[in-house]
Amino acid sequence: MTAAPEPHTGWTFLTNHARVLSAVAIEPTLRIRDIAAHCRLTERAVQKILADLEKDGYLTHTRRGRSNTYRVSDGTILRHPAEAGLTVSDLLGMLARHDAEHAEDGAPVSEDRVRLQ
Repeated sequence: MTAAPEPHTGWTFLTNHARVLSAVAIEPTLRIRDIAAHCRLTERAVQKILADLEKDGYLTHTRRGRSNTYRVSDGTILRHPAEAGLTVSDLLGMLARHDAEHAEDGAPVSEDRVRLQ
């Protein structure tokens, strides 16, 4: 397990729901504790967010032994009227392009790492 990043203070542009959705799109087999560490959230918060996303059709999960594999529903329309017509795929594609342009470790994150089903 990787160490949790330092907490962030102040406001941000992306919601916790967007961060969690992005994390499971990149790596569908992440454990809740790893999603929590990556997104700087508690495990309980991640569980609630995953339940919200699944309830509203943004993702599904398959239980495999003691772990889950998540599947993002790429055609689902974003909820806010200001994003009318944008899909989950559009959002994740924008985030992937940003990651590719601003990779911290020098190795760009390619768009094909975002696994949409």
